[in-house]
Amino acid sequence: MQQGDRQEAFATLSRFRGDFYDCLNGRGDALFELTDALLCTDGPVRTLVDLALAPEHRRGHGALYGALNKGRLDVDRLRRTIAGLPLSKAADGRLVLAVDVSPWLRPDAATCPDRSFCHTYGRGDAKHQMIPGWPYSVVAALETGRTSWTAVLDAIRLQPGADLAAVTTAQLREVVERLIAAGQWHDGDPEILVVLDSGDDTPRIAHLLAGLPVQILGRLRSDRVMRRPTPPRVYDPKGGRPPKHGGEFVFGQPDTWGDERAVTVTDTRLYGKATAQAWNRLHPRLTRRAAWSDYEGPLPLIEGTVIRLVVEHLPSGGVNKPVWLWWSGTDATTADVDRCWQSFLRRFDVEHTFRLFKQTLGWTKPRVRSSQAADRWTWLVIAAHTQLRLARPLAVDLRRPWEKPTAPNKLTPARVRRGFRNLWTKAGSPAGAPKPSRPGPGRPQGSKNRRPATRHDVGRVLANGEVYSRPAHHKKGTPTHQRSGA
Repeated sequence: MQQGDRQEAFATLSRFRGDFYDCLNGRGDALFELTDALLCTDGPVRTLVDLALAPEHRRGHGALYGALNKGRLDVDRLRRTIAGLPLSKAADGRLVLAVDVSPWLRPDAATCPDRSFCHTYGRGDAKHQMIPGWPYSVVAALETGRTSWTAVLDAIRLQPGADLAAVTTAQLREVVERLIAAGQWHDGDPEILVVLDSGDDTPRIAHLLAGLPVQILGRLRSDRVMRRPTPPRVYDPKGGRPPKHGGEFVFGQPDTWGDERAVTVTDTRLYGKATAQAWNRLHPRLTRRAAWSDYEGPLPLIEGTVIRLVVEHLPSGGVNKPVWLWWSGTDATTADVDRCWQSFLRRFDVEHTFRLFKQTLGWTKPRVRSSQAADRWTWLVIAAHTQLRLARPLAVDLRRPWEKPTAPNKLTPARVRRGFRNLWTKAGSPAGAPKPSRPGPGRPQGSKNRRPATRHDVGRVLANGEVYSRPAHHKKGTPTHQRSGA
């Protein structure tokens, strides 16, 4: 790395640290030093209070919890600051964004408000579980190639009863508008590709984001049924209403597929031979229920391209099933098909970021009660991860004796964090020195707490926007004769 490039990278890191400090409106010194302790502490974060023992945190543990619970953070300003940082793009100069939901599980925290039932994957017989917690929708920019780096741009907590598609649409619209305002996209650039999880309503989100320079790509269930374009109107002497939809395209019935628009075969090192088939101008048949019950006017025809991806083998040795994708573009070429399925596989890089957040940075370790404190801590973790991304070209590989040497530009986020303390000493800290103070008297010894915390019910994030309520026969204390209907 050239000396000029290194100086520019260090200036970008120092400038972001100053901008981040300006976003802290209340108890900013304590919040900033808490983020530095998160970056410089050795090993994974096990508990929140252990960060108070780091040399970078010059305040006591009381100031740590006080800042997290009572501090103020200008999230909108921090979002705009992160959107203006350098972002990696695909080989064709296209921005690729990934959207996914990750839960902060709090199953035993009955006094925490705004909890929802979060869908999680377990082991053994209980593979799919619904556990109370705080689900967060995260938007991140992806890189090309095999990497564990992403650029987290936004994170919002899903409220109980939230319409997931509507929330995701509003979040993506704000992210794209911030990127355009920051100069990350200009007229004439390739449209931004947004890759969604399998639980999102991809066609509906594509319809709601019409007018923005984005393309939507998402995974569909293998039991879906699509419709072909509306056939040309033919005079029928018997009369009747002309058809609105064409023939069915059933994912599980190959005899309904017909001829493909494009077919590509690619040899990959990880999956072997990957075959992608694409069919043009297919749309779901919408009905006036659930999310479309209040739609004014005729229901739209949301056409797109359906892609079927089959790989030769899986690295984990699991069951090899075809993957069905829906892309909001039409008249796809072979280059479009290859870009879509390869971008969908790159979406799993977000899982590496979630693993880093939870296992290394301790995102879900604090047992905070307030949901606002959880949001504040989440953005501190995002700010720390952003500093690791900016320090990526500056870090030196401090490897363990049993680890293989790695090129400086190939370091993982965890290994960049290992040497961040050496960069921290040169970057400095805008936080002021702590002032001497005395701890409060607290509750008198031997007295009881006569103000117990309020208990809150657990909600659920639904597609229709209705708040989930537990049925009467599932509630505790319901008499047995009432449960049986006697």
